[in-house]
Amino acid sequence: MTKLFSSLFALAVASVTSVAFAQNTPAAPAPAPVASIESKVAMCIGCHAIPGYQSSFPEVHRVPMISGQNAKYIAAALNAYKTGDRKHPTMRGIAEGLSEQDITAISDYYEKRGKTEPVPEKASREPSPQVAALLQKAACASCHGANFSKPIDPSYPKIAGQHKDYLFVALKAYKSEGQSVVGRSNGVMAGISKQFSNAELKALADYVGTLPGELQVQPQSRFR
Repeated sequence: MTKLFSSLFALAVASVTSVAFAQNTPAAPAPAPVASIESKVAMCIGCHAIPGYQSSFPEVHRVPMISGQNAKYIAAALNAYKTGDRKHPTMRGIAEGLSEQDITAISDYYEKRGKTEPVPEKASREPSPQVAALLQKAACASCHGANFSKPIDPSYPKIAGQHKDYLFVALKAYKSEGQSVVGRSNGVMAGISKQFSNAELKALADYVGTLPGELQVQPQSRFR
């Protein structure tokens, strides 16, 4: 009987101790809330969601339209800014603060926000003989696809209808070498761009920028 009483007493003490320990142990912190997509794109809309908004670096030009752009291309561009393969102080500062999950979410978000009307397979405006020769030499359609809006790989950009002044600045950036804040590292595009004078690159950009495309500036409510 004494042994049984001792066992019951020990069990009671253990139960009380367990309850007291549980009451005094702080609860595990609640998981951090997942950031909304609106918070992730907050830094983007200040430039890319304002129609006609211009950048002043490295020269004055309209910031690119990214609504409707391929998600894989947007992700590749952000990662290139993050690593410094694309040199642009503002964009690098933004990209460095983005996680891999952030980049994926932002890229997917903008891919789904383009124009909904179909883009014709054939360009609605024929290039001049000079520009046609430049397009053939550059073989733009071999990567950027039909009407320069259906890239053969989703990591390549749609360029039809993109702002012509931005296209010109981007093409020149591929020619830049040895500069700390200007330039883009891309062997294929560098090899293509270096074949042309700046006047010829401008003629290419001016033509491609006039074509119908899927890209657009989609204002956010705060900017309407």
